[in-house]
Amino acid sequence: MSRALRRPSASEPLNAESVKFILESLKKSHCGFQGPHVFVLFGASGDLAKKKIYPTLWWLFRDKLLPENTLIIGYARSELNVGDIRKHFEEYCKVRKDDEQQKAAFEEFVNRNTYISGKYDTDEGFISLNNAIEQTEELYKKPAKRLFYLAVPPNVFEPVSAMISKHCMDKGGDAWTRVVIEKPFGHDDVSSKKLSDHLAKLFKEEQIYRIDHYLGKEMVQNLVILRFGNRFISPSWNREHIAAITISFKEDFGTQGRGGYFDESGIIRDVMQNHLMQILTIVAMEKPASLSPEDIRNEKVKVLKCIHPVTEKDIVVGQYTANPNGDNDDSRTGYLEDSQVPKDSITPTFATAVLHVNNERWDGVPFFLRCGKALNERKAEVRIQYKDVAGDIFVEGQLKRDELVIRVQPNEAVYMKLMTKKPGFGFEAEETELDLTYNSRYKNIRLPDAYERLICDLLSGIQYNFVRADELEHAWRIFTPILKTLEEKKTKPHQYIFGSRGPEASDKLMHEHGYIFSGTYKWTPPNKL
Repeated sequence: MSRALRRPSASEPLNAESVKFILESLKKSHCGFQGPHVFVLFGASGDLAKKKIYPTLWWLFRDKLLPENTLIIGYARSELNVGDIRKHFEEYCKVRKDDEQQKAAFEEFVNRNTYISGKYDTDEGFISLNNAIEQTEELYKKPAKRLFYLAVPPNVFEPVSAMISKHCMDKGGDAWTRVVIEKPFGHDDVSSKKLSDHLAKLFKEEQIYRIDHYLGKEMVQNLVILRFGNRFISPSWNREHIAAITISFKEDFGTQGRGGYFDESGIIRDVMQNHLMQILTIVAMEKPASLSPEDIRNEKVKVLKCIHPVTEKDIVVGQYTANPNGDNDDSRTGYLEDSQVPKDSITPTFATAVLHVNNERWDGVPFFLRCGKALNERKAEVRIQYKDVAGDIFVEGQLKRDELVIRVQPNEAVYMKLMTKKPGFGFEAEETELDLTYNSRYKNIRLPDAYERLICDLLSGIQYNFVRADELEHAWRIFTPILKTLEEKKTKPHQYIFGSRGPEASDKLMHEHGYIFSGTYKWTPPNKL
């Protein structure tokens, strides 16, 4: 009988090997956590807080990766108490009921929490919040390091940040204040600039952390090592050898009855303008002078400056329809059949765009950004397709293009699709792979979850996994014109069936720009014993 190799998930306690692994990596890459810390979570009663932030804080606390003297303050408009907040997030923390030690640790974690009810745009709640922080400082006889996490709707970013600046800043010394903003960072270039200008008046750039959780994923970070740490890869990373680069984000589910929120943004704003563009900049950037946050982000901005705005001829948008043969209610429901979505909505649930980085390294190489909901699989990856072999001496059609694939999720992997001799007599060529699948190579190690990594970075003041203001400005410059064009012209998206690869027009666009999809090879993760 075969069994799947599986690394522990973030909800599971670390084994001894994982604890050693993570503590060593934290020691090497993060600052020491000294003195009292106060983690203020605005929007504490919301979905993001209960499903992601509170559970992540618990996992870090459980595994002794949070600063020892940390107070967590939830803040929201709802009239609640710590007990109510606990009921919100406890089920997502996945505390083992048969483990008395873990249950006791969870009670200690809950005791580190408090809650303040207040409005987001008036003084009273923030005065109470600052009083609570100052009580912590009195207890420890030291200024507290203050981290404010805005897990709130974008329409209250400005009032909350203004009140933090007015009432809750640190008292100096070795203390600090950091403000965390969750995407979306605006709706277009104008609203994004307005938010950036507002924050710049209140805080220094080094105090602002715009969080894109995709930058915390292990395989996204691995791109830097792959590119600049391997002698055989680095020299071929250019237009002389590479034919096309595809960055994909695919989901195999639809809006699942939550189309109201999605319809306000659409897939371009929700995924392409942020997640995929951030990955593109890492793939395309020049080697930074060092691994310092500013050196890395400077190189990312240089890439963005070389990209022209997307036009109508550069993009295909789609919208999924019901699959009458689907195996669940979600797949048998089209986007326009979601009760929260207007029946005449033209919001795309799928998009493929082709971009060009107009510099010496990448001149002529198409970068395809492809993302969508209700597709045939759940996958996020970077696919580097190399040019055809010159002077092919084998049977015509046997040789396929080599590809280097970085699988971000699921089943994190790096594999090289290449040609080898088919076993047997003769010289038949066939596709196979050189493979590094993390589930098998690191099967006993639990890698940090994206939010675990990013919260550790927040506490350490490491900013290269966070978006700088000028990165944001250029990303919106590239996409705002096409967003306005699609909305003003009321461009109707191509239809595609739930569970398909997306609209045929997407494949046609990629083919026209030089991408070759042979369809003859499917990667099989080696996760069976």
